[in-house]
This record gives sequence, structure tokens and C-alpha cells, in this order.
Amino acid sequence: MSFFNSIGRTMQRSGPRGGPKRSPTPTSTISTTSTLVDHVPPASPSVSVPGTQKPLYLCSPFVEAALVKGNFKTIVMLPKYVDIMEWVAVNIFDFFQNLNMFYGVISECCTQHSCPTMSAGATLNYTWINQDRKSVQLPAPTYIDYVMTWVQNLLDDENTFPTKSGQDFPASFPSTIKHVYRQLLRVFAHIYHAHYPQILHLRSEPHFNSLFAHFLAFGREYELLDIKDVRGASNAPAVGIGALWERWREMGILES
Repeated sequence: MSFFNSIGRTMQRSGPRGGPKRSPTPTSTISTTSTLVDHVPPASPSVSVPGTQKPLYLCSPFVEAALVKGNFKTIVMLPKYVDIMEWVAVNIFDFFQNLNMFYGVISECCTQHSCPTMSAGATLNYTWINQDRKSVQLPAPTYIDYVMTWVQNLLDDENTFPTKSGQDFPASFPSTIKHVYRQLLRVFAHIYHAHYPQILHLRSEPHFNSLFAHFLAFGREYELLDIKDVRGASNAPAVGIGALWERWREMGILES
């Protein structure tokens, strides 16, 4: 029995997220070909303003808080005798489960009133492409609910995440996973931007930082994450999680 098959029963027991599953848009069902093909509108370069307060997650001691010391390269390497597709699938499952738990804890603070847009910084809002191929703004809790429900449905789909011995991963698996990665990155980015004080209140910053650093290192190791999705345009100053990425690289947590 393969490594991924050995956790199949665990995945099957997990079941869907709590509450009824909802359509990703008011007018359509979710699919990787129509409703999740979204983009980030061009943002104007960030300008440093004297007296502007740096985000808490970039400040000491919070930026250094971690459960894992050293470079994350060592824990993302492919183990011997494990198929790379299964290794990616297992890690995607773990990233999703952990991120879903973190968001569940702070979700009461993420409301349509407090987070009317899916923002990850003063100059960065994520938009959604609906079935009519139109870019729409969604409140952050709605956007995140659509993303997490979509990913859970993929995990439950044997045609995408096979759990039976001898069943191959589909040819579309790599492209699907890249799309999943981009969407989960946006959930991380919103939590850092809008809800890091709640993470600090729970004294969970070492756990959340380590989860995100692991997520970034794994995504870069297996080419699931484009650097532009993390830090934005290369000719503009990094903002939000892009600045965090660069800070962790300077600290030796992530690869240069």
C-alpha cells in the first residue's frame, strides 16, 4: 500500500467542512475552469510614508516566532520510495486541514462588515471571476468560504485525489494543485493582513508562522507557487506577505 493510500481512510473520515456546501458564485457551481480563474488587479507601488507603522507580523519578536528552527528546505524534500504525486497530495491535504482550523478559530472576527473585500494589503485586493468571466469583489468571508469548500470537494473527489491502490492521479493534477496553492496562499495573506492580532491573542504565532513558512518552502520546491504570487511585481517594493517572504529569506528560514 502506498504512502498516500495509507492515509486514504483518514481523508475519507474527514468529510466535508461543517455546514451546508454552497455554490462558489451566486449563479454557478464551482469548477476549476470557470469560477476559480481569477486574478490580482495591478496595484500601484507601495510608497513608504514617514511614521507608517509596520505590520505586526514583520516586527520582532513575532517575525522570528517559529516551532521549527533552521531552513525549511530539509523538511520538504521528497522521502525515499515515495511517489512525488502522492507526496504533494499528502502535503496539500495537511496544509488545507491546518489552515482551515486556523481560519475556523478566527472566523468570527472575519465578517462582511470587518472585511468587505478580500484584502491582503493596503494596495492589494483579490477579485473573483464568475461564470460570466467578470471580475467581482467579494467579502473576505465569502471568498474564503468558496475557496475552502472547493478544496474540500477536491479532496473528497476520488478522480482528483485517488485513495485506492492502483488508481492513478489524473493528468490535470499538477495544474489543479497549482490553482489550489494560489487560492490557499490568498487565505494565508488575508489572515496575516487582517487577523494577525487575533493570532497573537491566541499565542499561536509560532504555529501559524511555521505553517506558512512550510507552505512557502514546499510550494517553491515543487514549483507550485510563482514568486510573483507571493511578492507581486519584481520591479515594485514587496508588500504584505511578500515582505514577510523576503524577511524570512534574510533570516535563512527560506531558500534564496
